[in-house]
Amino acid sequence: MTETAEEMEIVSSRLLVTGIDCPDCAAKVEKAVKRMLGVVNATFVFPAGMLNVEYDPQQTGVIQVVYKIKKLGYEALEDNRKISEISQTTDFCISGMDCPDCAAKLEKRISRVPGVETAQVNFGASKMTVTHSASVAEILSTIEKMGYSGKVDEDYRIKNESISFWKSNQYTKTTVISFIMLVSGLIAGNLDAPELIVNALFLTGIFLGGFLPAKNGISLIISAREFDMNFLMTIAVIGASVLGAFEEAATVVFLFSLGNALQSYTLDKTRNSIRSLMKLTPDEALVRRGATEITLPVKDIVIGDTIIVRPGERIAMDGKVSTGYSTVNQAPITGESLPVEKQPGDEVYAGTINERGSLEVKVTKLARDNKISRIIHMIEEAQGQRALSQQFVEKFAKYYTPAVIFLAALVAVVPPLVLGQPFEKWFYEAMAMLLVACPCALIISTPVSIVSAIGNAAKNGILIKGGTYLEEVGALSVVAFDKTGTLTEGKPHVTDIVPIDGIPDKEFLSIASAIESRSEHPLAEAIVKSAKEHGAEISSISAFEAVPGKGARATIQGKNYQIGNLRLFTEQAIDVKRVKDEISRLQNEGKTVMVLGDDERILGLIAVADVLRENSEQAVNKLKKAGIKKVIMLTGDNESTAHAIATKTGVDDFRADLLPEDKVGAIKKLLVKHGKVAMVGDGVNDAPAMAASTVGIAMGAAGTDTALETADIALMADDLTKLAYAVKLSRKTLGIIKQNIALALIIKGLILLMVVPGWLTLWLAVAGDMGSSLLVTLNGMRLLRVKHED
Repeated sequence: MTETAEEMEIVSSRLLVTGIDCPDCAAKVEKAVKRMLGVVNATFVFPAGMLNVEYDPQQTGVIQVVYKIKKLGYEALEDNRKISEISQTTDFCISGMDCPDCAAKLEKRISRVPGVETAQVNFGASKMTVTHSASVAEILSTIEKMGYSGKVDEDYRIKNESISFWKSNQYTKTTVISFIMLVSGLIAGNLDAPELIVNALFLTGIFLGGFLPAKNGISLIISAREFDMNFLMTIAVIGASVLGAFEEAATVVFLFSLGNALQSYTLDKTRNSIRSLMKLTPDEALVRRGATEITLPVKDIVIGDTIIVRPGERIAMDGKVSTGYSTVNQAPITGESLPVEKQPGDEVYAGTINERGSLEVKVTKLARDNKISRIIHMIEEAQGQRALSQQFVEKFAKYYTPAVIFLAALVAVVPPLVLGQPFEKWFYEAMAMLLVACPCALIISTPVSIVSAIGNAAKNGILIKGGTYLEEVGALSVVAFDKTGTLTEGKPHVTDIVPIDGIPDKEFLSIASAIESRSEHPLAEAIVKSAKEHGAEISSISAFEAVPGKGARATIQGKNYQIGNLRLFTEQAIDVKRVKDEISRLQNEGKTVMVLGDDERILGLIAVADVLRENSEQAVNKLKKAGIKKVIMLTGDNESTAHAIATKTGVDDFRADLLPEDKVGAIKKLLVKHGKVAMVGDGVNDAPAMAASTVGIAMGAAGTDTALETADIALMADDLTKLAYAVKLSRKTLGIIKQNIALALIIKGLILLMVVPGWLTLWLAVAGDMGSSLLVTLNGMRLLRVKHED
């Protein structure tokens, strides 16, 4: 496979090398190729027998590299297969990961496993996605060496298993043991027990309680050559023990274990805000196959099966109603507070609740592909994306730990050597400083808030694709709406049929509906529906041509016809004078007018009206109250219709007669003038404008896969009032993130300042460090309780 990076004039090639049977030999081949003239980089993936080479084609090439490998005693050939043909992607569920810094170090270590091409840890979802040719067993082994436990995430159903707190939280046992030994030692000391017994109790607590963090910290420094809080705590405890401060060392071990146990517990609570969605779908369903009714696990149900859903039961699979009438509570998917009526032909989703009647549903998607599974997957991906504030914090933290360790070294050395101070005192202070060298509280301050906010939004029917978009919503100045299907219901109906020159209504509708039968536009559907209601025959057509932003043309029985807006005809110099007044009258009533004609003249008009959504005006008002400076409507409809809708909804401004590219231009102008602009549409026709905006928001996404994929934020239902809730949630999130960062920095700063007068103690340092981590976590979890006011 060959790829060219034009800006660097570097070529990448992959070679399959045979005959290499040890990593040392592979390393030597890699080194020899790297030393070739023109080779920029070479990486040997030993388990796959694959060598990736980057080189300057002006100086060398694949032939020269292959020749070099053959001189070393091996065979090689260029591999032109795609990566997906020789690699696989596996998701792993990770437990015991309670800090973003730890997640980053795990990601870095797994990336160094031979045969691993990419590794991405999603701290929010406690998952890791690895693209690899190495064995899964080797990756799992590396995860365990890093101090965590992992398993392959083979199916979304596996997440429904309940795991006890004692099993899922690795620090609970060490907390209990260290507490018992600490209390025993304190009691023994108060009872004037021999010092040997008292110290033995403290040392037992230090060893048993500190073994796990010590093991994890040492594993990390060996595997990834990285310091973490476990290693720093171990060094501090050993240092305190050397100084004879056994009581303080035992206290530090207990507080450290307690802090980690509580932090893991609170983080699991946050993660469960999404995992709870996975428990909504039943494990089995009653299926009718032929004349037989049988209860099957959802994994065994296939597309085309018919499931039977009784009143009060949760629907197990996505599908379409084939028989029955009922109301369905879709709140788990869309966040809608009211049940939705369902009849044959309507879509239903897994996890929703059938309320009144019995339904038979024809399955349209497998369990692993249903709507709620896709939503959960997208939320997990969103939680794994780093927000802008998180990226800033991580850059800061990168320099924080080395700086504090350096200062600790100075504290241990400078006062005794320069000022003649006691070595033991300042060595003790340096050990205490090590306990605040880990930036956990600072790093966790942002992701825990983002995870909580995205989880809350999902429960309220809003899918936010990442922390960046969550932050951007709070900074919006302008919200631009599409009209059809967004501010209006998108289900227009024909109100006026105005034939010219005495053409009968049926014949007129027959021609119009024949052309529009090929279009998916809501206005076209309204015309076809009206033709059927009037009993008009829909003729067969040929040479159909859609004219974007204007209309469509087709040939019917050998004659050319066209239907669309007035611009379609004026651009062809067809006389429109005799219909202009009638068009103006209809448009002033807020109706959209479609003109039907042939190549020479206009045959008549069809007026179509759309119904305004009942909450459109309320949504616009809520956005203004939320601080949005300007609400604008962008539409391809005519000026008069746009003006009528704008007046009813209360938007500040509107732009009419816009083609898709015109909407993009309008968004760009708004961006220049106002800075941050959101575009709200259906996610399909408005995709270009949504892509050009700061944040693209699609509504009604539960019904369309396209909207789920194209939008930055998706409203699962057609409730525009939730936009104001999203703005409120975003601003609340930004506020809490700032609080968390400030809190973490202030506590760390105060602790470090206590070194100057020599007041810092080990237990105070660990209490401050773990306490700040807990405080920012609990503060971030407040976002789970932000409510959408109906």
